[in-house]
Amino acid sequence: MQDLIYWSANRVAREIRSAQLSCRQIVEACLERIEQVNPAINAVVQRVDESALKEADELDRMAANQQFKGPLHGVPITIKDAFDTADIVSTGGTLGRQDFVPQADATVVARLRAAGAVLLGKTNTPELTFSSESNNLIYGRTCNPFDLERSPGGSSGGAAAIIACGGAALELGSDTGGSIREPAHLCGITGIKPTSGRTPRSGHILPYGGGVLDSLTQIGPMARYVEDLILALPLICGPDGRDPAVVPVPMGDPGAVDLKQLRIAWYTDNGIVTPVDDIQDTVTATAQALRAAGFKLEEKLLPHTRRLVDLTTELREATNAGFIMRLLKRYGTKRIGDELRSYLSEQGVANARRMDPSLLEAVDEARSQALAFFADYDVIICPASFAVARPHRASYSDSFNDWGYVQIFNLLGWPGVSVRAGTSGEGLPVGVQLIAAPWREDIALALAQQVETLMGGFQPPPI
Repeated sequence: MQDLIYWSANRVAREIRSAQLSCRQIVEACLERIEQVNPAINAVVQRVDESALKEADELDRMAANQQFKGPLHGVPITIKDAFDTADIVSTGGTLGRQDFVPQADATVVARLRAAGAVLLGKTNTPELTFSSESNNLIYGRTCNPFDLERSPGGSSGGAAAIIACGGAALELGSDTGGSIREPAHLCGITGIKPTSGRTPRSGHILPYGGGVLDSLTQIGPMARYVEDLILALPLICGPDGRDPAVVPVPMGDPGAVDLKQLRIAWYTDNGIVTPVDDIQDTVTATAQALRAAGFKLEEKLLPHTRRLVDLTTELREATNAGFIMRLLKRYGTKRIGDELRSYLSEQGVANARRMDPSLLEAVDEARSQALAFFADYDVIICPASFAVARPHRASYSDSFNDWGYVQIFNLLGWPGVSVRAGTSGEGLPVGVQLIAAPWREDIALALAQQVETLMGGFQPPPI
């Protein structure tokens, strides 16, 4: 039973239902693991051990009577500090909310807890989620469990780090420009950014109603195994009566996807920022393994990628500063960190005051043109980043071009999964990204499971 901290959420739930495992056993095991690794990685920034154990005991009493709250009955989770959690400090990484205690859970958090998940604590995030490194003035910096001198990425870096360490079976991340997929790649786990409009953002630090940036941010689960994304994603989807962008589109069943009929495009280089060799080699090896298994693939770059990256850059440069200033005012933050300050340059503020409406027209036209790709292909396999885990602060000089492998799919609103498919020469995880057409999460998840099986998937960190 010593390896139970690395069991899938699915297995934990099954073992609890069959009385082979108690909720208290798995919750205690995860809390002990957090106690062991957190001093080194600083991923969990708020702990609620007492309430978690109390809840586990209540769930065990229910299970003894063959009563179960839902499919996650007894599954231990942590939650990114970008989400409101009732009666638990929820900062969003910004000083104005240092002592903020919400009265209610964010919609997606409430849905996981209603399904039986046990909340153990909150995980670290950069201020307002605006950084590719998980560091803020309240809690400090999170470290990558595969190398403490390196970053786990952002903004769901704390989430990815503790999942990789076995401190929780499931997490919720948020993704505005790669913030689920890149940390999953850097920490060797898996995560999905669903289609724009799939999951409600009520109670998230970047709320719905973000103007022209609104469609970029999506909420999705993170876990060690793809099967747990398949389990958790349907639980958090659908309208909540608050987020006006969420629509009730049915979720497809990954198990019903005819995998061998998929038309797969793949590429290792977007022609703008060339990934390191370890990433290119892993994507190539993944394509070769799928072809050897009987899948149909063609090496093909998404057309007009350069234009999509440029439009994403223009949109973020024109709107980030104004959006951030409004959020800081809303949350009462007077002092900010260096990473966030970089978005508030004089030029950025000026751009925010004079954005040309033609940019929005160009974005809509690019989205329309890109959809034509799915007339010939069903899914794309490509890098989830240009780099493996880097030393702390290395990302501070990144441009929007550097995030092009993930950000363009926020612009397009397409669903994307990151899953571990290899290991770098330095022993660091390497993920690949799988992108499908809007509302076809079932395709991306089904193929991600195949990649996981063929390429090895999750491996525990050395810590």
